[in-house]
Amino acid sequence: MKNKYENLKQLYPKFLYKSFEIVKKDAIYEIIYHFEIPNLCTFHPKLQIKKEFIKKLDDTSKYIIFHIGMIELISYWKAVCSKEVIIEAGYLNEEQIKWFKKLYYYGLGELFYRNHLDVSMDSFMDIKCVHEKESLKNKTWEKKGNLIPIGGGKDSCVCLEILKEEYDDNYCFMINSKDAMERCIKTAGYDEKKVFSVTRIIDKNIIKLNDQGFINGHTPFSSLIAFTSYLLAYENNILNIVLSNESSANEETVIGTTVNHQYSKSYEFERDFNDYRAKYFQQDINYFSLLRPLNELQIAKLFSHYEKYHELFRSCNLGSKNKKSTWCCNCPKCLFTFIILSPFLSDEKLNSIFKENLLDKKELLQDFISLTGNSKEKPFECVGTTDEIRYAVSSKIEKLKKENKKLPYLLKYYSETNTLENVNDNLLKEFNASNNLDNKYKQLLEKEWGKYVY
Repeated sequence: MKNKYENLKQLYPKFLYKSFEIVKKDAIYEIIYHFEIPNLCTFHPKLQIKKEFIKKLDDTSKYIIFHIGMIELISYWKAVCSKEVIIEAGYLNEEQIKWFKKLYYYGLGELFYRNHLDVSMDSFMDIKCVHEKESLKNKTWEKKGNLIPIGGGKDSCVCLEILKEEYDDNYCFMINSKDAMERCIKTAGYDEKKVFSVTRIIDKNIIKLNDQGFINGHTPFSSLIAFTSYLLAYENNILNIVLSNESSANEETVIGTTVNHQYSKSYEFERDFNDYRAKYFQQDINYFSLLRPLNELQIAKLFSHYEKYHELFRSCNLGSKNKKSTWCCNCPKCLFTFIILSPFLSDEKLNSIFKENLLDKKELLQDFISLTGNSKEKPFECVGTTDEIRYAVSSKIEKLKKENKKLPYLLKYYSETNTLENVNDNLLKEFNASNNLDNKYKQLLEKEWGKYVY
């Protein structure tokens, strides 16, 4: 792979972010980005947004749209990893270029790792901006309310429940809506007037390059959510973008490295994004995760009390590739979700959700070994920490033994090959201080947390 990487960088040394355009159609604005790898191909990905969601479309709007393109380009740049990225579509100063290089480097950490590429932040890319500097007029707008990105998993359901007291000023946000997202939003009581939905259309040329064996891998999708939700919040005078990312997202995926599948969900990225938007967008729109003080176990325990979502939510990335959103029941994400809920939901309830007992599937043994920290890396999925998973596994084993029930295959394997964790409530009592919650939202979280976690 290293030879392929070096060869492609030499064959295609430049990647161009040429421009973007905003096209008015019947009921939508279509934002089209224009990227080019000279001597290979061009790319023209699109975002489609209903006109009713775009109220201003001023210079600040266009500046944010330019930034969304700075995130979109990574999905196309990665095919050849060009040494030089030339920005023609808008202006960035040296500090901004440094900010994006950090995001790209850590956001592509999984891609570099899985393709066995030994790269440094200084050497992997040079960004050059050839656009003239533009000055934005500093405008102030009265803002209120919350924009809540929805993924259709348990975390966003918990966030919706905690914020139900703020219902009148809440709006939901989706990119490429799926049935699970729509079901959870509807169940929380929001109709289409309270939902901002964006359609993202990937250029098919990148799929062709992937099929031909060009470099492919994970990109920091949550950073796209950050900039796109910021555009919608700005256009609609919304004060807060309220995420559902937990403290567990901060743990590295490859033990002893900085490689983190969830980098753009981490507190570090959240903090960096807030610094960036305050300095360069000059709008008092807050970006924070309501669930950041909690870990996956605490969120699972909260979610176990919200029965109306139990048959509706979906967290499977493979299953989400179809519009209906399903559980594939054969991937690490499905297994993790089953495990983390297992101390808090009955076997009957879990089997009703997943339609089978995933802890009794021999085919999931390698994923189970990775999830429980018995390999050098966790699965490359949005999953909890190894400590949280081991706690859930040990807790479930202890519970089944007390009930004199037979251990399913994976739990039997664990009990025979590991020292069971000392099951106590410490992980359920944590409140991570590294968060961006103000007193109002901290109190909302503590109120709900206090109901169920203690």
